[in-house]
Amino acid sequence: MVHRVAVMVLNHFASLDLGVPGQVFWAAETPDGEKLYEVVTCSPGGRPVRCDAGYTVTPDHDLSVLDTADTVLVTGIHAGRAMKDGTLQPDVRAALQDRPRIMSICTGAFVLAAAGLLDERAATTHWREAARFAALFPRVRLDPDVLFIDDGDVLTSAGVAAGIDLCLHVIRRDFGSEVANRAARRCVTPPWREGGQAQYIDRPLPDPGGTSTAPTRSWMLQRLAEPLELATLAEHATMSVRTFTRRFREETGLSPARWLLSQRVEHARRLLESTDLPVDEVARRAGFGTSVSLRQHLHAAVGVAPLTYRRTFTRTDRAARG
Repeated sequence: MVHRVAVMVLNHFASLDLGVPGQVFWAAETPDGEKLYEVVTCSPGGRPVRCDAGYTVTPDHDLSVLDTADTVLVTGIHAGRAMKDGTLQPDVRAALQDRPRIMSICTGAFVLAAAGLLDERAATTHWREAARFAALFPRVRLDPDVLFIDDGDVLTSAGVAAGIDLCLHVIRRDFGSEVANRAARRCVTPPWREGGQAQYIDRPLPDPGGTSTAPTRSWMLQRLAEPLELATLAEHATMSVRTFTRRFREETGLSPARWLLSQRVEHARRLLESTDLPVDEVARRAGFGTSVSLRQHLHAAVGVAPLTYRRTFTRTDRAARG
């Protein structure tokens, strides 16, 4: 069955945010070319909505189409103009309640928060709007450093292009890495970007002395099964541990340990999805050492144990192949 995504667009919408879901979800298909998602667009009353890039769009649907959706996605808005006081029109607020899964791109998180959907939950938004968001919605556990946050039935992304990362993540969650990777290739974008939006925040430039940590990150990816101590990584980068750690965080938004853990989890997921290797061997190849360690870290990342994860994606990949 085709998964329907309903995109809600409001006045002062971000133009790229509106285009992303239609393009990325449209690119998700079976090896035989069958589409896995349908994307529809709506606005309050089906009325025309205008963006700050100087044009107006007229969606095909009003908000009633949300009742037919498996996923609702809210695009970004110009928060300073569209939501100065953190409140929503009553019809928009009501339309967002009790949806099976809801997503936002960029400042669309302001809309979800104003609807009360992010209270006491982790969420993110564009780093430039983080201070305004935190002031308006203090009950939300805001993390402005990440590209996106998957909180189960509510997902939020950072600014603009991070919406691509979030849509690919949802495809990966729904249908597995193979489908998501094909969609990414179709869109000519990386299937997974390293680090978070912290690396894009406008800060004073770091000391130009020394070199990037990128060669060491590539070296690490080829050795995920090996023990990789911080001192060893700094030595490979020909830096002190302190300088390496600082540069690594500046370039990726993560500490070396957190970045390495995320890469090991992703490698384990790929192995579970694409091979029949025993869980102990997956744990070894991904650098976790034991199946117990793998189970703990995978559960923390995606909420399920390795065998459950494998069974889930074995079924979805078969379904995707028809």
